[in-house]
Amino acid sequence: MKGLFLDILQTITNLSHEFGTADYVRGGGGNTSCKNDQTLWVKPSGTTLATLTPQTFVALDRKKLDELFHIKTPADSSARERLVKEKMKNATLPQTPGRPSVEAPLHHALAARYVVHTHPFIVNGMTCSKNAAAICKELFPAALWLDYIDPGYTLCMQVRQEIQNYTNKNGKEPSLIFLKNHGVFVSADSQDEIRALYAEVMSKLKAQYKKAGISLTLEAGPMPDEKNLEFDKQTICRAMQDSGLSLAAAGAFDVAPGPISPDHIVYSKSFPLIGTPTIDSVSEFKTRHKYLPQIIAFNNVVFGVAANKKGAMLALELAQDGSLVKKLAQAFGGIDYMTDRAREFIENWEVESYRKKQMEN
Repeated sequence: MKGLFLDILQTITNLSHEFGTADYVRGGGGNTSCKNDQTLWVKPSGTTLATLTPQTFVALDRKKLDELFHIKTPADSSARERLVKEKMKNATLPQTPGRPSVEAPLHHALAARYVVHTHPFIVNGMTCSKNAAAICKELFPAALWLDYIDPGYTLCMQVRQEIQNYTNKNGKEPSLIFLKNHGVFVSADSQDEIRALYAEVMSKLKAQYKKAGISLTLEAGPMPDEKNLEFDKQTICRAMQDSGLSLAAAGAFDVAPGPISPDHIVYSKSFPLIGTPTIDSVSEFKTRHKYLPQIIAFNNVVFGVAANKKGAMLALELAQDGSLVKKLAQAFGGIDYMTDRAREFIENWEVESYRKKQMEN
C-alpha cells in the first residue's frame, strides 16, 4: 500500500509541475490533489504548483473532512472561516508540512483520484466574460458551470451540492467544472485523462479566439531608457513617501481597471493607479480604496509596486495576466468585473492575506 501512496503522489507532483506554468497559473494560484479512500493529499496554501514535491503535500483525514459538510456554521463570514480553519487543522494528519489549501474540502467532494485546479488566462477569457455561462454551455455541454461564489467554505459547500445534483442527473460526476471569474477544476482517475481534458479545453477556446481574430500574446510597448525609468521610479517613491519601495517595470499595456478574479486581487489589488503619481493622487487613491496602489501606469510604463522585489514582480505579472484576460474576453461579449461585494470579501479575507505573505517571503 505504501508503494501506491508514493505512486499517486508522484503522479500528482508531475501534473502539478506540468500545469504549474504561466499558461495555467500565476503566483501561488491553483491547487492540486490526489486521494485514496482514507486520505486526501492537497497542495499547501501559498505555495506554487511548479515547486511541489511528493513530500510537501498536506495529508488530511477524509473522515474528519466529512465533518465540515455537517457542522452548523456562524452567519458571520469571519467567524465561519475561523471555525472551518480549525476543522481543517484537526483533519490535517500529524507531521504534515504547511497549511492545506482552503479548497481542500472541494477536492475531497470529488470522487476522482486526481484534481487539477488552475486559472489559465485562456480559460478566464471565457469565465470572466459577460457571456460566460452561455458560451460554456455551448462549448462544453458536459461541464458543470457555476456562477461566482466566494472562495472558501461557501464555495466548497455549494460546489459539493452541485456535484451531487449533476451526478444524480447524469449518473457520473463532472470532469470539468468552470467557475465564474475564477478558473477551472479538472478531475479524473488517471493522469492521461487529466491531460486530455485540459487539451480539449485549451484547444476549443484557442479556436474561438482565433475565429474572433484575437491574439493570445500580450501587446506591450517598449521599455524607456534607464535614465527615464530611474526618474519614473523616483517619482513613484516620492509620491508614495517611501524610498525603500521595490518596483518592477514593463512597457505600456492595457491595464485592466477593475477586479477580475481572486488571484488578481490578491497579488495586484483590485484597482490600478493610472496617471503620474503625486502625494495627493496617492492619498486620494488610498482614501478611496483603503490600500496603496500596487500597479501604477504612467509615461508609457506599467510598474508593480511592493515592499520587496518578489511582491513587485508578482503584482506586475498578475496585471499582465489581467490584461490578457480582458483582451480575450472580447470574444465573448467583453470583460465582466467582480462585484463590489465579491471584491470586498477577497480584500478582507485572512486566507488570501496568508497566501500572499507565503508567496512574497
